[in-house]
Amino acid sequence: MGRDLLHKNEERTSLNKDLPESEQNPDGRDQSTAVVIIGFHQDDDRHWVAELSCGHTQHLRHQPPWQSRAWVLDPARRLEKIGQPFACGWCAQERE
Repeated sequence: MGRDLLHKNEERTSLNKDLPESEQNPDGRDQSTAVVIIGFHQDDDRHWVAELSCGHTQHLRHQPPWQSRAWVLDPARRLEKIGQPFACGWCAQERE
């Protein structure tokens, strides 16, 4: 009935992005129009929210152990993220 906790899970390696079998942009997005972070603000609960070039926003919480984003609490590290690519979940849903 119980699961043997000493049972070893068999893990398989992921495909490398440079292999032809690996799709470079699984969501079909053209990299020239990639979404980037353009700014940040805090919501009413003082959680940090990324403002994206596509017009969407995304909460970026640091709540270990579930979400480890310590950089979001540091103003200098947040500033470094501006202009960096960001996978927008809202845009991905719109394409489905």
